[in-house]
Amino acid sequence: MVSFTVTFNIEGGEVRTVQIPGETSLLEAARKADVALDAPCGGNGTCGKCRVKILSGGVVRDEGPSRHIRAADYAQGFRLACQSRVHSDLEILVPAGALAYQTRIKIADLTVTRDREIFAGLRKSLAEMELGGDLGLSVVSAGLSAPDLGDAEADRERLIRQVAELTGAAEGDITVGLHALRKLPALLRESNFTLDCVIRRRGEKLAILNLYPASHNGSSRAPLSFSDTPPPRLAGLAIDIGTTTVSIMLLDLETGEMAALGSAGNGQIRYGADVINRIIESARPGGLERLRTAVTGECIEPLIRRICERAGISPDRIYRVAVAANTTMTHFFLGVPGEHIRLEPYVPAFFHIDTLSGESLGMGVHPGAEVLIAPGIGSYVGGDITAGVFSSMIFRKAGPSLLIDLGTNGELVFGGSDFLMACACSAGPAFEGGDISCGMRATDGAIEAVTVDPETMIPALSIVGADQGWKALGLCGSGLIDLIGELFRCGIINAKGKFIREDPGPRPRVLHDEYGGGRYIAAFPGESASGAEIALTETDIDNFIRAKGAIFSAIKTMLAVVDYPVDAIEDVYVAGGIGSGINMKNAIRIGMLPNLPLERYHYIGNSSLMGAYAMACSREAARLVNETGRGITYLELSSHPGYMDEFVAACFLPHTDSGLFVLSA
Repeated sequence: MVSFTVTFNIEGGEVRTVQIPGETSLLEAARKADVALDAPCGGNGTCGKCRVKILSGGVVRDEGPSRHIRAADYAQGFRLACQSRVHSDLEILVPAGALAYQTRIKIADLTVTRDREIFAGLRKSLAEMELGGDLGLSVVSAGLSAPDLGDAEADRERLIRQVAELTGAAEGDITVGLHALRKLPALLRESNFTLDCVIRRRGEKLAILNLYPASHNGSSRAPLSFSDTPPPRLAGLAIDIGTTTVSIMLLDLETGEMAALGSAGNGQIRYGADVINRIIESARPGGLERLRTAVTGECIEPLIRRICERAGISPDRIYRVAVAANTTMTHFFLGVPGEHIRLEPYVPAFFHIDTLSGESLGMGVHPGAEVLIAPGIGSYVGGDITAGVFSSMIFRKAGPSLLIDLGTNGELVFGGSDFLMACACSAGPAFEGGDISCGMRATDGAIEAVTVDPETMIPALSIVGADQGWKALGLCGSGLIDLIGELFRCGIINAKGKFIREDPGPRPRVLHDEYGGGRYIAAFPGESASGAEIALTETDIDNFIRAKGAIFSAIKTMLAVVDYPVDAIEDVYVAGGIGSGINMKNAIRIGMLPNLPLERYHYIGNSSLMGAYAMACSREAARLVNETGRGITYLELSSHPGYMDEFVAACFLPHTDSGLFVLSA
């Protein structure tokens, strides 16, 4: 078969080249060249986010101008990579906007007031429950006698003898890990035979995990800018693997303090924004390893290195890791096949798994690090929700509460100390910017809040990073909820999400294209960071209505199963990657959340990451997370007879029964 050379010129200066067979799609060529094009739809041509520009050469099977590529852009060479197949040698320009999320890594600061309050609240709950506990890790300073011709005992045995004297452990119960043993000979002599030994005790057994010169305990280091304490000697990690975003927290295992925080896009997103497309990819030859590498090698490991560098420590000082993820992401992280999750009767390979080691997972942490996996509940309700139930503490509440995780998948838990029921709904990736033409996750440049003047139709935008000079790049989940809520409040769109008002102003915000579809311009080209307009289309609104309809219909169905009215819900905890929190009034106005007093709503941030933090810093918390997971009943919505009727009724603004959502203007 004839092969061709494709050169990708990535905006910003990087160039990558790949040799591929003819008829290969540009999207597949980009994947082979390790160019992470954004393809939330999995290459089906429906999202329009893999736009590239052909500088030279030719492609075949492109479909001409479309709703994703207008005629003027098409004439300039813009194409959808997933719909274009290589027909000759090619030179391609990859705009920054076409790059997948994990190429826009952002290391978060620990200065967000709400996040600090959520973290402080969880630590307070752990203290009240007396869940601190001893992880069995400690640092022991050992001074060894130097060997000579009269005392030629091996370094390892000399070290074990001294540690036995210091700890009271029997020499036969002490082991030295290979990681420490490899450092031992040189380190002993460089440090004048005085070492700090990191040890882990399990009953009578004691393992020496790591070694440092006695001065290498962090105490001589200057405090970092984000903390009043020196770098941790014993570090842990909490990891939340979301379908769209991966978040990591570095913590001090001795104090429980957070040391650094980081986040990045899940590299798997180029194989599809939803888990179904990724499961299909995993079943292809080599697909499972590609997905595992995309999340671990391309995302988690670089994040670990970066936050450790920021905290002033080596990754081999991480001795305990807790991971929370949905069922599919957990399978792919561990390299376990998950294709049966999408096939009836939707059976995963596991819900619970024993503690693993850093070495077995190749994560770049200490090889002897304990790796804990939050247990799953059902095929589409995983350890991220189990961790979220723990961090929200709803399992301790006497009255019924509702936990809603608004991520790429919508997962819900209802109940309290007497019972807990969980379900998942097919909300899609709209809440994290997927399936929305101008959507993005909540990072710099994201429009996170909107108000619209009902007379002029002019929007007032709140933009993430505006104080640092960022202009608008797109809409994140909270901004999307606001904008649709405002358009509906102002009578610009109707209950079906169609534009019903024209803008008579000199610079109209509401326009219609040649295909008859309407759009609302939130930012004109000169007002955006990319120089392109940021507009919400009727297709975007339709995608969002289905997503919000899935959430509300799941709530109604779950309440019906246990025979509770909506107003019986005492508290609603909203979690997920939708920015700094949504406008609950607008979420109620459009029929996404039940019409309850606003004081019953609480935004709790990344509850999955917070639950993983609790597991990492407390053995007893980890035990409770596992115990709680086993006690949650899983409701499979797809098999419930009333769910589809509820869903159809909820696919309007706000609902076919508008009386459920009566609000003041």
